[in-house]
Amino acid sequence: MQTSSLAAAAAALVLIVGAHSAAPAPISGTATPGAPAPIARSLTREDLEGWLDGFMPYALKRGDVAGAIVVVVKDGQVLLEKGYGYADVAARRPVDPETTLFRPGSISKLVTWTAVMQQAEAGRIDLDRDVNGYLDFQIPPFHGRPITMRNLMTHTAGFEDALKDLLCTDPKGPPPLSAFLKRHLPARVFPPGEIPAYSNYGASLAGYIVQRVSGEDFDAYAERHIFAPLGMRHSSFRQPLPASLRPQMASGYRAASEPAKPYEMTGLAPAGSLAASGADMARFMIAHLQDGEYNGVRILEPATARMMHDTPLTIISPQVDRMLLGFYEMNLNGRRVIGHGGDTRLFHSVLQLYPDDHVGLYVSLNSEGRDAAADAIRAGLSDGFADRYFPAAPTQTGVSQAQARADASAMAGGYLSSRRSVTSFLSLLDLVSQAKVTADGAGHIVASPVIGLNGQPETFEETAPQLWREVGGKERIAARMAGGKVTLWSDDDDSPYLVYTPAPAWRDAAWLTPAAAASVAILLLAVALWPASALVQRICGAGSPLHASAARHQRVARLAAAAAGLLMALWLGTVGWMLTTFTVGSALDPWILTLHVLSIVVFPLAAVVLIWNAWTVWATRRGWRSAFARCWATLLAAASLILLWTALVFHLIGLGLAF
Repeated sequence: MQTSSLAAAAAALVLIVGAHSAAPAPISGTATPGAPAPIARSLTREDLEGWLDGFMPYALKRGDVAGAIVVVVKDGQVLLEKGYGYADVAARRPVDPETTLFRPGSISKLVTWTAVMQQAEAGRIDLDRDVNGYLDFQIPPFHGRPITMRNLMTHTAGFEDALKDLLCTDPKGPPPLSAFLKRHLPARVFPPGEIPAYSNYGASLAGYIVQRVSGEDFDAYAERHIFAPLGMRHSSFRQPLPASLRPQMASGYRAASEPAKPYEMTGLAPAGSLAASGADMARFMIAHLQDGEYNGVRILEPATARMMHDTPLTIISPQVDRMLLGFYEMNLNGRRVIGHGGDTRLFHSVLQLYPDDHVGLYVSLNSEGRDAAADAIRAGLSDGFADRYFPAAPTQTGVSQAQARADASAMAGGYLSSRRSVTSFLSLLDLVSQAKVTADGAGHIVASPVIGLNGQPETFEETAPQLWREVGGKERIAARMAGGKVTLWSDDDDSPYLVYTPAPAWRDAAWLTPAAAASVAILLLAVALWPASALVQRICGAGSPLHASAARHQRVARLAAAAAGLLMALWLGTVGWMLTTFTVGSALDPWILTLHVLSIVVFPLAAVVLIWNAWTVWATRRGWRSAFARCWATLLAAASLILLWTALVFHLIGLGLAF
C-alpha cells in the first residue's frame, strides 16, 4: 500500500529539449516527440499464461519468495487462476489457486465496505450521519464536528495512526471487536473530510457498525451475506481460522529460505483478517465488475455498486489517484482502474479492476522476500500487466522552465505524512521517517517517499501547474499551493489515503535529527571521559586540578549528562526494537510508563543542572583551561536543552500509554 522499493531495471530518462533564446520559453515534456505508440497485446489465456510463466517463477526464486497466486478475470469469467511456488516450503505443498488460502491484508476492507453498502441499501446506515448514532460508545467531536460513515470509507475521519495491540499473539485469538475498539480509540488530529489519513481503526469501526445494525457478528455477517451468495467456500474473517480451513492455509514467511511464521491475527479484524483462496477472490472481483452480481446472485444493487466505484473525493487534484467509497482510484496508462492493496507482515497483495474493460487482476504472495522483494514483484506484475494489455500512447505536455523552477523551489523542504502517530511517543519516528523533497536547478524534484523498482527515489518533472510526472515513468505527484507555498502534496500510490504537509520549523527533522543525535553523542561522551580522566590522573599521580566544590559540581553535571543521554538512547532503542520485532502490545505498558516517569524527571532536571554547570564554569574558571571548559560546558547545556525539546515535542514527557 505504500510506494514500492526494490530491485529491477531503472526507468529510462526522457530528454528535455531546450529552445533557442529567441524562441518561446522551453517546455519540460513527458515523452519524446514522435515516439511510437505502444502496441497492446490481446488479453487471452494463452498469451497471459506464457507471460506469467516467464515472469513469476524467476521473480519468486530471485526474491526468495515462497509462493504466489495470480488471478485474472475477464467478461464475467475466470480467464486464468494459477498458483506459483509453495504454500508450505517444508512440506513441498504447491499453491492451489482453488483451495489454498492466502491473506490479502487490507483488501479485506473491500469486503467490509461492501457490507456497509448492503446495510446502506437496507436503510440501516446513512453515509452522512454521525456514526455515534450507531455505537454503544462515543467518539468525541473534533472542533465540534462528528465523523460520518463517508469519512470512514474515505479515510478522512482524522484519526491518528495507532499500533498498540494491532497484532495478536494469543492462540485463542484477539478480544471481541467491541472491546478492542472501546479500549483503543485513537485521538482525532485532523478535521473530518479534509485530510486523508489511512486508518485501520476507522475501517474496523465501520465493520462494528455493520455488526450493530445487522445484529450479527461481523465475521458471521460476511459469511452469510457475501461469501455464501458468491460461493466463496474458502474464505473467512475468523481468527484463528476454522478447523476445516486450516489445512488449506498457506504458511507465511519472512523469506522462503527461513522457517514459516505463526498465523497472523489482529484486533482490527474488519480491516485485515480475511483469508481467501484465489478462486474466491475471482468471484468477488466479478461481482464488483458486474455491478454487484455474480452467477445470477446479487450482493449489491447496480446503483449502489456504481456509487462505490464512481464517487471520488478530490483532496488535491483530479490529476492524481483519489479515494472512492472504499476503493482506491488506481488509474493506469489512462485507463480507469479501481482496487486496493493489502499487506500483512508476511503476505503482500493487490486487487485491480478495470471496470470499462471488464477485467480484474488479483495477486498475492506469502513472503516478504529478500529486501522486501514482494513489493517489487507485485508492482512489476501489475505495471507489466497494464503495459502489456492496456498500454498508453505517449503524450507531450509541460510548463515553462521558469514556472518549473519556481514550483520546484516551493516544493523543496521537509514534510510529515498524515498517516502517523501525533500524540504518543511513537511520533519520535518523525525524526527518521520525515519526507523530504529536493529540487535541482532545472526544475526537477525528488521526493524521498516515492521509490522506484531500483530502490532509488525517482526524479519528477512538472507537466502542468503543480503536477509532476516521473521522468520516463508513470507516477505522478500533485501539490496544493496557497500564496506560493505548498500546503499539501501526495503521489499516485499514496494520494487516495494520505498526504504530506509541511513540517513546522520547530519539529523539522532536517535540523532536529542531527541535533538530537549530536546531543546524545555529546552527553554520552561526557560520561565516557569521566573514567578516562580519572585513569590519566591516577597514572600520572596528579590530583584533580579542581577544588572540592568544583569537583562536586563536575560530578553532578556528569551524572545529569549520563542520565539524559542514556534515557534518550533507551527511548530510541525501545522504538526501534518495537518496530523491528513487531512488539507493540500492552505487555510493554510497564516499561513505557517507566520511561515516561523517568523522562518527566530526568530531561528537565538535566537541563537545569547543565545550565547551572555552564554558568558556574563561565563564572569561576580561569587560566588556559578556561576556554575549553567553557566551550564544553556550553555544549553540554545546549545538548540537554535539545533533548528536553525533543522529549517535549515527541511526547516522551507524559504518562500516556496509547500508542
